[in-house]
Amino acid sequence: MVLAGSIIHPEGEQRIAPSTSAEIDSAVDDLVGTKQQWASLALEDRIFHLERVMANTLDVAEEWVRAACDAKALDFDTPVAGEEWSSGPMLTIRNARLLRDSLRALANGHKPSPPHVTTRPDGQTVAQVFPTDGYDRALWQGLTAEVWMRPGVTPGNLAATQATAYDRVDHPGGVRLVLGAGNIASIPTMDTLWALFAKREVVLLKLSPVNEYLGPYLAESFASLIEAGFVRLIYGGVTEGSYAAQHPGVDSIHVTGSDKTYQALRSGSDVDPAGRGPVSKPITAELGNVTPVIVVPGPWKSTDLEFQGKNLAGMIAHNAGFNCITPRVLVTHLHWQHREGLLAALAEGLARTPTRDAYYPGAADRVDMFLDAHPEAQAYGEGSGPQWQLITGLDPDRARDVCYRVEAFAGLAAEAALDAPRSVPDFLEQAVAFCNHTLWGSLGASLIVHPETLRDAAASAAIEKAIADLRYGTVAVNAWSGIGYLLTSTTWGPYPGHQPDDIQSGVGVTHNTYLFDEHEKSVIRAPFRSVLKPLWFADHRQAHTVMRYLTEFEADPKPWKLAPIVAAALRG
Repeated sequence: MVLAGSIIHPEGEQRIAPSTSAEIDSAVDDLVGTKQQWASLALEDRIFHLERVMANTLDVAEEWVRAACDAKALDFDTPVAGEEWSSGPMLTIRNARLLRDSLRALANGHKPSPPHVTTRPDGQTVAQVFPTDGYDRALWQGLTAEVWMRPGVTPGNLAATQATAYDRVDHPGGVRLVLGAGNIASIPTMDTLWALFAKREVVLLKLSPVNEYLGPYLAESFASLIEAGFVRLIYGGVTEGSYAAQHPGVDSIHVTGSDKTYQALRSGSDVDPAGRGPVSKPITAELGNVTPVIVVPGPWKSTDLEFQGKNLAGMIAHNAGFNCITPRVLVTHLHWQHREGLLAALAEGLARTPTRDAYYPGAADRVDMFLDAHPEAQAYGEGSGPQWQLITGLDPDRARDVCYRVEAFAGLAAEAALDAPRSVPDFLEQAVAFCNHTLWGSLGASLIVHPETLRDAAASAAIEKAIADLRYGTVAVNAWSGIGYLLTSTTWGPYPGHQPDDIQSGVGVTHNTYLFDEHEKSVIRAPFRSVLKPLWFADHRQAHTVMRYLTEFEADPKPWKLAPIVAAALRG
């Protein structure tokens, strides 16, 4: 059994011929030849390429989403297709637009300006990064996000820590290999945009065999960058990825996926069938997480329980559970009077969520490993796909439990009830220690807190302390931590400090459209109950329509485009 982290996933069937060594050599040679040109390219020309990415992505958006729905056995004309609009073309366009705005600021002679900069009582500098404008405020009512900086950053020197790749006139450039993830369509696109526009590096993008069908659409999105020689696409699995990683023309690597892939690159272990040995060049990585959701005890009503049951069920079922930020461990209070009610509401939510095709290779074997350890798991949901699995009542003192140490990467979640003192501060102190020290990974965590609880001064102070103490790259209050991926103005990646021999959720961040270099974590806050139904709720009737309209909006925000988005959301 894997003791910690992710499980090595089978590669999946390759329908596009893997790139040959000669093709990879040619692609790298092209990039080596243009890396200095890209590093010195005028900001106006970079802005042009970002605007082409936005326009080109919108042009192919419907075909892209149809292809993704076909690959995942989803009906294009149903709400579940909204996932593919949002996690594919919509986010690619939003990310490019916000990067364009930051580069426009640089072209005007100043660093990108976040809406507000404040300091916490302990002196830590905090930059508000969402809402970025009035449109965000109108569409995401009540949602806010901040980036908390590392020690030494002050409001006075914050700008000096932004966009530092643009401070050098003689930037040497570089060739970065981006090893794209196979689950979410915008991961390879946004990782590529980050390397190009935050790091001033040209990109060799290798798609995963799981979603290599995206290749033609990504080629259209990046057409201007490909024509200019700043991006090259290659295909294949471990063998091709290893060959590219070892190529002397590649200067650095970014990988989204498994910690085992990272370890194989670093150590040259036998996970690499080509046996090419360790990679010594710089690697950044986002590598998954056993994601916690801490439920703070409070005076919940039956309607609250029903809402949060659907909320959690939707988070678990999103993308069939194949997300590095899918909730894996629900952390509750053993003596909270509504614990059983919440678990019943979650079970009901999962039961009403149609099952999905387990498109990601190895899912059945991963679930079987968890079920072997926990035969008491309950299955929910109807349909042709595997059922959703829920394991409740885990022993929080059994630190080596597979549910705490291994990322399931399937439609499976668990619950651990802490036998803590009844006060909120005492529970939170224990819950934070449990998440930080028992659960594997540091990518994201959520807290669900009733507004009545927040009105208590001691409880509110304990919530703020928990946010500060949780060692996660994204901490969300009354929101799914996956929202941190969606906003793109926030940082996305692990909590800083992991070492190569214990990499956990990785090293470095992407997205981060304000281009901060000295960041610690992103913090998201939202209302306990949203006015509009969250788009990941299984019973949302218009998610696909909302996200289609939002994709068009992000490409060219205009006031008159808001009405159809809001109207569709209200019909959800």
